[in-house]
Amino acid sequence: METIVLVHGAWSDASAWNAVVPLLKAKGFVVIAVNLPGHGTDTTSFANIDFQSYVKTVENAIGDKKSVILLGHSMAGQVISQVAEEIPGQIKELIYLAAYLPKSGESLLSLAQQDAGSHTGKYLSIDKDHGAAIIAKEGIVDVFAEDARKDVQDFIVANWKTEPLAPLASPVTLTEANFGSVNKAYIYTVNDHAISYAFQQNMVKVSAVNKTFILTSSHTPFISMPGKLVDAIVKASK
Repeated sequence: METIVLVHGAWSDASAWNAVVPLLKAKGFVVIAVNLPGHGTDTTSFANIDFQSYVKTVENAIGDKKSVILLGHSMAGQVISQVAEEIPGQIKELIYLAAYLPKSGESLLSLAQQDAGSHTGKYLSIDKDHGAAIIAKEGIVDVFAEDARKDVQDFIVANWKTEPLAPLASPVTLTEANFGSVNKAYIYTVNDHAISYAFQQNMVKVSAVNKTFILTSSHTPFISMPGKLVDAIVKASK
């Protein structure tokens, strides 16, 4: 049985995958949904969170497993890229889901500033005193979950949390020998207001991506179309 490790994005947590995990298990995968420090029920102080703590959390979840399929959503594209750089021999494939796909030296913030089609910027504020990135409540549905059911949208807004700032500003360090040696697939989200479809395409164009798939979803297809997403993940893993 192949292992697939799922890594959530910013302003999210491992529960994002609740509808996806049982479907992947039914397809025969061993599934690990990672919860990053400072997210969900984890109470790690933002002052103690940096990009490398995300990377180490994912590496600890992988442990000594081999041939791992590593999937990252959104911000976690940065994380899975760095993990592949550090333990390339354990990764069978990287799957980027509506995710940042960096080159060496790029941070999430440096990439996000290039995305003219994103709606995130107009709702984003930075609290430097507390090391937090904040999305205004009125922008949450627009940016992240426009195609979710109304009750789900209301739940997301009601349970929203701020995001640790430091990891968003940290650049990745990648080499062709390590990161470049790992197969990559990208799942596009056409109606995405967080990372625009055009910008997703631009990142893929300048990267060595082996396979691409398209979902006509917002930024969170694991909420709006988990079945279609799982079908794409299964195809990407082969």
